[in-house]
This record gives sequence, structure tokens and C-alpha cells, in this order.
Amino acid sequence: MNRLRLSAAAAWMAALCLGAAAADNGNGSYTNPPLYADYPDPDIIRVGEDFYFVTTTFANSPGLTLLQSRDLVNWSFVSHLVPRLDGDERFDLKQGGAYRHGMFAASLRHHAGMFYVAVTPVNQNTRIYYSKDIKGPWAYHTLDRAAFDPALFFEPDGKAYIATSGGWDGTVNLLALSGDYSRVVDARKIHYYKGAEGSKLVKRGEYYYLFNALPGKLALIVSRAKSLYGPWESRPQIDDRSGGHQGAIVDLPDGNWYGFVMVDAGPIGRMTNISPIFWEDDWPVWGTKEAPGRVPASAVKPVQGKPAQGKALAASDDFGAPVLGLQWQWNHNPVDSRWSLSERPGFLRLKPTEADEFWTARNTLTQKGQGPWSRGVVALDVSHVKEGDVCGFGTLGKYNGHIAVVGGADGKLALRMQVIEDTLTGRQAEVRVPSLPLPLSALASASAGKLWLRTDMDFRTNMAEVAYSVDGKAWHGLGGSFKLGYDWRTGTFQGQQYALFCYNPQPGAGYLDVDSFEFTRADAPPATMP
Repeated sequence: MNRLRLSAAAAWMAALCLGAAAADNGNGSYTNPPLYADYPDPDIIRVGEDFYFVTTTFANSPGLTLLQSRDLVNWSFVSHLVPRLDGDERFDLKQGGAYRHGMFAASLRHHAGMFYVAVTPVNQNTRIYYSKDIKGPWAYHTLDRAAFDPALFFEPDGKAYIATSGGWDGTVNLLALSGDYSRVVDARKIHYYKGAEGSKLVKRGEYYYLFNALPGKLALIVSRAKSLYGPWESRPQIDDRSGGHQGAIVDLPDGNWYGFVMVDAGPIGRMTNISPIFWEDDWPVWGTKEAPGRVPASAVKPVQGKPAQGKALAASDDFGAPVLGLQWQWNHNPVDSRWSLSERPGFLRLKPTEADEFWTARNTLTQKGQGPWSRGVVALDVSHVKEGDVCGFGTLGKYNGHIAVVGGADGKLALRMQVIEDTLTGRQAEVRVPSLPLPLSALASASAGKLWLRTDMDFRTNMAEVAYSVDGKAWHGLGGSFKLGYDWRTGTFQGQQYALFCYNPQPGAGYLDVDSFEFTRADAPPATMP
């Protein structure tokens, strides 16, 4: 997990990704990134013909998203490993909450028919999750210490180890685990490389390969040894100017290898690229022999003949299913009594949670922003929004811009548009439109109580806009455009997300019914914006 502010690499990444709304080019090639969204701290393994990918989710709940692919390009959801975050009351948005904390930099492995995930929640000891089915359910052991950015590794005989490094120190320690993987039985220093963290361990032939991120340089280093205990020799690999800075390699069914690496890419977050690699004197080299030392913008797909499978990761929703789709996560653990898919079938009901402001409100439902440009439209029934309720739609992240329906006295409703920036000195709120009256009578006559809200995120310009409609056809922008941003010290340490919310300092009998969420992704916004 890197902690460095963005550099000129963001501009490089934007150029690399421009126009890449679909990664699979349909002709046997792909364009980076396979997922134009915030899927950071990647760890990818192969089991048979299937590749599995675990990614950081921080305080979002459910946590630790798992993806599956047959070709490293086309991905679909498998599950979220952690149904509900536990072990810290901040996951329930107490004591200021757990934004930028929670579950991150997990390590995924498979051995003897069992899947394993090592992860160290912030301010907790390392956990080893295990399940025979990648879809779960998962159980876990808790170790007696916290291993930062743990890299889980299994020898063929079942012996298991964790390599860990971080905290800017650069010391790499190796923890040997007990036979049931529940205890640390030995710990020793095996290597040092200044600034190293984000460890990954892989073996090929007679060599062990230790990959480490160098956040201070936004670079990736690889070390190799013929024993886990060293001695290790190290070589630079790539950096954010040439493709990324945290990742490793995975073997293909044909015996070749491919690289995966995270790159800081601006307000979209930290995206994962994939890259061909080749070998020189048993050292991995990223790219191709014709263009070595960099991740290509486009390349031949790692595995040919595998069509896209499953649903798109970002997806529209009519809320007709009995459970939320895997594209959704809550901003923290939800208050389950304050939302429902069954009280009004075909609608998501959000009952206001108790909060004084957007940032501290639970039950904010999120979905990742997608690049290069994406739009979310929600159809709402606001006829049951009551006095003090603040319910709406917009963005969650470094910048939080949204339109809210605010319930007033005597059943009156108004629209409010504000932008909240999370800064090192606190949240700065700019109310751009304090109150735009919204008579229920007009809504009832036009669309049976419906109101439509829209949020556009443009990751080419890093700007967003919000709008409203009383009929779903004629749109009215509100409050003007606002910035999109990303920062590890403020906001959520994630790319900008779409956010549905409903809160009230003193919740009563009011609620918001969400009829649908319509998602659109494109290379650029429509030529004529409706």
C-alpha cells in the first residue's frame, strides 16, 4: 500500500488509457488497464484455467473483493471475502470511522485444494482466511502479530511462510507458520532494501522471487535467491512512468508468465495493468523483447480464445433481486435495520441513519467510478422524505459533490447542492445551492413522486457534474462542475465512487425509495449532453 502523493505518472497513465473504455479489443489483443477503475494492491493467482484476483477495499463493506478471469483481461465478480468488517468499532463509523483504514494489501494463495488469504486489518493482527470454495464461506486464524502487507507463500510440501515489509524501513522479515497455519513458529530478517513494502513471493525453477514496491520512488524492485532465507540479489523493474510500482507475476497454463502491477492514476484511483514478461538470465523483464522495461499500452492477450464471461463489474440495477449485487458496497458496515430490498419489492429502501453530515452517515451505498467517463442516474421516489431527512446521490472520495433532497416542515422538499472536500485540516463544505424548492405536487403530477438525479464523472478532465430531472427527460444542472481527486492522507484512499445516501440528525418515519440505478461508461461524454 503506497503512501506517496501523485506524480507526473498520472499524466502518463491518462495517456496510456485514453480511449480504453473496453480492454478486450476483440481481435486477440487487449488495451491496458483491463479494469479502468480503482482495483488496487493486486494479488493474482492461477488455479487450473482460472485466474483469481484479490483487491483492497479499505472500510467498504463487504470487504476484500475477489474477481475471476480465464484470460487476465475479462474479469467478473466472485464474491467479497469479508461479509462484515469486524475487530474495530470504527468499521461501524464510530470514533470518526475507518476511511483509509480497514482491509488492504491482501495476499491470495491456493494449496492442496484450499484457498488462503492473508491480510492485516489496520491496527489489528494478521489473519489467515481459508476456504475450499473461492466463493466462501471463509474462516480465519489470527496470528500473534501484525505483518504489514503480508506475502503468503506455500512450499509444495505444505510449509507456509509470510514475507512482510513496510513502514518505510525496508527490512523484509520471513515468518514461518505452524502446520495448521494458525501460529508463527519462527521469525527472522532475510533481506533489506530501503523503502521496500508490498511484498509478493513467487517461485520459478530454482529461484524464489521477492517483489517489493518502493513507494518513495513509485517503483517496483525484484530480488531473487535460491533459498527463502537468502542471500538475495536485487534489480529494479519498472515504475509508474513505465507501468506501475506494486505487483508481481503469475504463470499461464502454457508455462509462460505474465505480470500484474498497480499504478497511481489520479482521481480514478490506483488501477492494475497487466504485461507480458520475458526472462533474461533468470530475471523477469517487463514488456516485450522489442520494447523491454515498460508495460505496453496494448499487447496480445495472455490466453487466446476465451470470451468475456459474467456481468460487467460496474452495472445498472433495478433492485429486483433479493440481495444487493456484488457491484455495490457500503461506505462502512451498514445498519441493517435501516435499509431493505423486501419492504417494497423492486425498490431499495434507505431509511435515514443518524448523522449530522454526509461524511459521518452510515448506509451510504457506493459503486466505483469508471473511466474514461461514466454516468450514474438514479430514479427516486421522494414522496416519503420527511422533515430533517437528507437523501441524495453524488460522489464519495476526496471530493464529495452531490444533490440532496432535504425534507422541510409541512412536507415541503427542497434540493441542495454542496461540495465537501476532505483536507488535512478538516472537511471544507461549500454549499453552492442552499435550497431549491421542489413541490411534491409537481412531482406527483409528472411522474408519481419520482425524481431523477444524475452524476457524471470525467476522468479525462478530473471534473464532475450533477443534475436533476422531474420527468427523466429534461435535465437541469445544479451547482456547476466540481473537482475529482485522490489522496492517501485524506478522503477514502480510493478512487472516486458513486454514492447513494440518506441521513437525518434525528431520524423519524421518513425514507427514500430507489427505483433504479442506470450506469453508462464511455470514452467521452455524449456530444450533446441531455
